[in-house]
Amino acid sequence: MQELASLKELLANPQHIVITTHHKPDGDAMGSSLGLYNYLIQKGHHVRVITPTDYPFFLHWLPNNPEVIIYTEKIEDSKKYINEADIIFCLDFNSLSRINEMGEVVRDAKAKKVMIDHHLEPEDFDDYRHWSINACATAQLAYDFIVNIMQEPELVNKDVATCLYTGIMTDSGSFRFPTTTPQVHQIVADLIARGAENAKIHQLVYDNFSESRLRFLGYCLLNKLEVFEEYNTALISVSNDELDKFGIETGDTEGLVNYALTINGIKLAALIIERADKVKLSLRSTGDFPANEICKKYFNGGGHRNAAGGFSEKSLQDVISEFKSILPDYKSLLIL
Repeated sequence: MQELASLKELLANPQHIVITTHHKPDGDAMGSSLGLYNYLIQKGHHVRVITPTDYPFFLHWLPNNPEVIIYTEKIEDSKKYINEADIIFCLDFNSLSRINEMGEVVRDAKAKKVMIDHHLEPEDFDDYRHWSINACATAQLAYDFIVNIMQEPELVNKDVATCLYTGIMTDSGSFRFPTTTPQVHQIVADLIARGAENAKIHQLVYDNFSESRLRFLGYCLLNKLEVFEEYNTALISVSNDELDKFGIETGDTEGLVNYALTINGIKLAALIIERADKVKLSLRSTGDFPANEICKKYFNGGGHRNAAGGFSEKSLQDVISEFKSILPDYKSLLIL
C-alpha cells in the first residue's frame, strides 16, 4: 500500500481517470463519485464516471450527471476507458464483487487503484486507500481527501459541495445516525457556505416520489408489515409480482426498511425483496445490535453494524422463514 499523500504528486499533471462505485448506487455512491469528478475536472484531468448499473432517477439532477456512463448499457466503451485509465478511484465499496462483472475488468487494469470507503473488512485490491469505518459517508472521506490530503479547499466549488452534501445527507440518515459527529456538522456547514443549497437538495432527494412509489409505500405498510414483539423486530417482504404491479423502478424501495424501524421499541428491521435473479435482504438496527453479523453469517453479505445487506438464491418464502428462524438466537440482544 502506497502513501496516500503521494497521490498529490501523481495528480499534479493531467491523467486519464475512471471513477466507479457499487452496483445500484445510492446517494452517497453518486454524491461522492460526482463530487470527486467535479473536483478533478477543474485540475484538467480526463475523467469518466462509470457505474456498474443504473441508479435512482431522484439522483439524476446531480451536477454533471449526464456524463455518467452505465456499464451495462455501454460495455465495450466502459472496458476501453477502464483499460486506458492511469488511475481508477473506487468509491463507497471495498470489494470488487460489489461492482459485478466490472470487478475483474478493474482488477486486471494497469491503472493505480484508489479506494475511498467506510465499510468493514476491505479487500486488498487497491494501491492507495483512504478508509475509515468511523466516517458517516464516503462523501465525508472524499471531502477530507480534497481539503486535507490534496490541500485544495478552494476547488470545493458549488458543484462539488452539492454532490458531497448529498452523499453525507443520505448516508447519515439526514444527520440522525450516531456517526454524525461535530466534525460532520462542521463539514456540512462548510459545504453550505461553498454553495450547497441544503433545503433544495433535501427536496430533490426526499420529496420527489412518483405516484406509483407512494402508493407502493402505502401498500407495503398496510399489507406487508409484520411485527414480532417478542423479538422487537419488524419485517417487510415484497414479491417480484408486487414490484411489477406497482411498476417499481430502481430506487423506489430506497428507505422502505427505515419505516419499520420507526415503530416504538423496534430494534431490528428487515426488508426482503424478491428480484428476478435472487432475493435481496436489507437490515437496519439500533444501538449495538449487529445487523452486519446476520447478513454476513446467513445471507452472503455484510455492511455496517446498524445498516447491512445480503442476498440469497433461495425462494422468497424460504428466505423469510430463515430470517424468522434466526431471531431466537439473537433474542437476548433484541430485548435488552
